[in-house]
Amino acid sequence: MNHPPSVTGLASATPPARGWRSAFPPAQWLRSYQPRWLAKDAVAGVTLAAYGIPVSLAYASLAGLPPQYGIYGYLVGGLCYALFGSSRQLAVGPTSAISMLVGVTVASMADGDPARWASIAALTSVLIACMCVIGWLLRLSSLVSFISETILLGFKAGAALTIAMTQLPKLFGVKGGGEFFFERIAVLWGQLPLTNVSVFAFGLVCVALLLLGEKFLPGRPVALAVVAASIVALSATSLASRGFTLVGALPQGLPEFRLPGLRISDVDGIIPLSFACLLLAYVESVSAARALAQAHGDEIDARQELLGLGAANLAAGLFQAFPVAGGLSQSSVNDKAGAKSPLALVFASLAIGFCLMFLTGLLANLPNVVLAAIVLVAVKGLVDVRELRHVWRVSRFEFAISMVAFAAVLLLGILKGVIVAVLVSMLLIIRRAAHPHVAMLGRIPGTRYFSDLERHAENETIAHVLAVRVEASLLYFNVEHVRETIWRMIRAAPEPVRLVICDLSASPVVDLAGARMLKAMHVALQAADTEMKVVGAHADVRDLLRAEGLEVRVGHISRRGSVADLVDAFQQNGDLADEAGRG
Repeated sequence: MNHPPSVTGLASATPPARGWRSAFPPAQWLRSYQPRWLAKDAVAGVTLAAYGIPVSLAYASLAGLPPQYGIYGYLVGGLCYALFGSSRQLAVGPTSAISMLVGVTVASMADGDPARWASIAALTSVLIACMCVIGWLLRLSSLVSFISETILLGFKAGAALTIAMTQLPKLFGVKGGGEFFFERIAVLWGQLPLTNVSVFAFGLVCVALLLLGEKFLPGRPVALAVVAASIVALSATSLASRGFTLVGALPQGLPEFRLPGLRISDVDGIIPLSFACLLLAYVESVSAARALAQAHGDEIDARQELLGLGAANLAAGLFQAFPVAGGLSQSSVNDKAGAKSPLALVFASLAIGFCLMFLTGLLANLPNVVLAAIVLVAVKGLVDVRELRHVWRVSRFEFAISMVAFAAVLLLGILKGVIVAVLVSMLLIIRRAAHPHVAMLGRIPGTRYFSDLERHAENETIAHVLAVRVEASLLYFNVEHVRETIWRMIRAAPEPVRLVICDLSASPVVDLAGARMLKAMHVALQAADTEMKVVGAHADVRDLLRAEGLEVRVGHISRRGSVADLVDAFQQNGDLADEAGRG
């Protein structure tokens, strides 16, 4: 399917903007905007609003806040992202994982006080905005790449089950309870005999309708239709008297500007919560934005996304909402509805504002079980069974790491699960960097090229020669591993080693500790009557090795030399020595 040239795509063909325009995307894409896109953006915006209103109501309940707070997040978050975000498809509002993270974490901070709960949620949004601006100024957008997709795969699956367990009691019409996943299961199991059959049956019907709509009417506001039908059903029948809990009438009007009533020092633990929300929001937003941009041949600016998310969360914090992010589900709705530019988000905010001013009374008879059904259907997308199976087939080690994140969320909760996932990612990076592969090289038969003997057993070994290639930068935290590995190879050689060749072609960086390790190895090898040569060093690496005095010891470190050249010279010298001995 051919897509028309996008706003972002057209903008990317022009020279990069400078000055204030580089931080304000509308100044770039509005110049390429075509009038015929306006109607499509308007339709997409209204469609997004129809999707977002019922979903935001459900996510506000996850966050433990009044339902209108979720709508406020969609209203102001999307509007401000449209001014500073780089994606033309991304839709910003409350998301399931962040809402759940806010709900379970703030519960222990608010001490049951609804006003304090709302203030903490708003303050968290403001802190996220501050962190985003700092990250934008310091160009830290690339740091999120250190969180592996494997870790996120397990984290999302654990978060989905955790969220589902908070909604199942509403589906069964019971009170529920418990703090962690398995405790909630035990509490729900004990309350199953008290199941409200009417609520349960109603909820199952809603779940079935949402699933059918998702399959046969993708991108359509099916959730809004289910919400409308359920309101009609409870208003026109006696169902409301059978134990249904209702949302109630929402406050009419737009959200008020309100500074958070608390300071950072007033809330213990709010900084870790804000960082965890930022991590989830940024990863989820950038992943969704990139996925949709690639489908249209567009590009996004990962650094600019920090500013876009910062603006959205600052507005959420100042207008009675809670942390927001870009999600793939709502963004897909926006994209499939025909959005051509971020103006679709402006139209969505206008539609939501209209509903808040004139239509809030219609939600009075909305049953909470419908919101639970919406959440349950929404979070199933967080469990990517197909990808988990793929990871299992490709790498059992990566699958085990994913399961560590999965178990951490279930056992420790979402906030601590995020922290564990980050720590595991960092430890994996450190482990891999500290234990680089050191390849023992052999000659490819019939050529002058050398490659890894471990992968190519048919390669030829050279008598009395050990050629190794360090397949990473040689830095202070991995030099010990490299040194021990080379000595292990020397000791395991079937015959005495008389020449060690260190191929540094795969080592773009060598620091002072690496250079000194090579020099110390040369000294030790020389004492054992063994030569050492260095080949393949890059320009900056050669400069450092020469400054450290290694070239004086091992001979000229040439940019043109190869392992084969050193082997030829060694064998030639050996032949000359043999002839001299016979003479």
